[in-house]
Amino acid sequence: MTSARPLWTGNLRLALVSVPVRLYPATKTGAQISFHQVHEPSGKRIRYQKTVPGIGPVDTDEIVKGFEVNKGSYVLIDPEEVEALKIEAKKTLDLVQFVKQGEIDPIWFDRPYYVVPDGDLAEEAYSVLRDALRSSGRLGLGQFVMRGREYVAALKPCGNGLLLETLRFADEVRSAAPFFADVDAGTSDNELLGLAKELIERKSAPFDPRQFKDNYTAAVRNLIDAKLKRKKPVQVEEEEPAGSAQVIDLVEALKRSVKTADRGSASKTTRKAS
Repeated sequence: MTSARPLWTGNLRLALVSVPVRLYPATKTGAQISFHQVHEPSGKRIRYQKTVPGIGPVDTDEIVKGFEVNKGSYVLIDPEEVEALKIEAKKTLDLVQFVKQGEIDPIWFDRPYYVVPDGDLAEEAYSVLRDALRSSGRLGLGQFVMRGREYVAALKPCGNGLLLETLRFADEVRSAAPFFADVDAGTSDNELLGLAKELIERKSAPFDPRQFKDNYTAAVRNLIDAKLKRKKPVQVEEEEPAGSAQVIDLVEALKRSVKTADRGSASKTTRKAS
């Protein structure tokens, strides 16, 4: 059994049958390489602060959310107001509909999660649900709440277990029609079509994800390893700078300087008034 921490615990419910389960992410980002930015002359980490033009760095408790309704016109919302809208977790995913596997276009699928029975007593009902979905060739659909947000979910068999995939809502998917409006919908030339089909057939094989490599990540890893062999790692200062150090947005500072010079004495009066 995995030692990972579940993202969600609750019940799959089909009519009067409830199955206690745990959800785990089916994908990971650990294989990707990420970089920090370092100021090479000083050997210090570059930090980012939230700043306001003309004011400088600001405290987090002074920041509110803004929704732009028109260019430059915002509705301001306090973070506590957004927090209050989070849906109470019911800890239940009701399977309310079933559709044929393959009926849902892949564009609707978002993120996959492994569904694991929560405890020995849940395994029998869990296995029955898995086998029923497999034998019927169906996906189970429902909605559930995770971390304060509501999701549409599709449940299907996966090996010895179950896989849950969250689905995008209708307003999150663009219609394909405008993008393909200028594409010729006529019938392809029979000879060319036959050659293309033959080529596809020759290159057809069972899917094996190990055949596809992330060449860029591998190259970056090789570069890092090669540098480590030639030179010891540089010690980078991690702690925050002492005093009231500020991150300076040089471009913004220059723009303000130019505007100040152009406005002359009028701008000085405005700044004094503010």
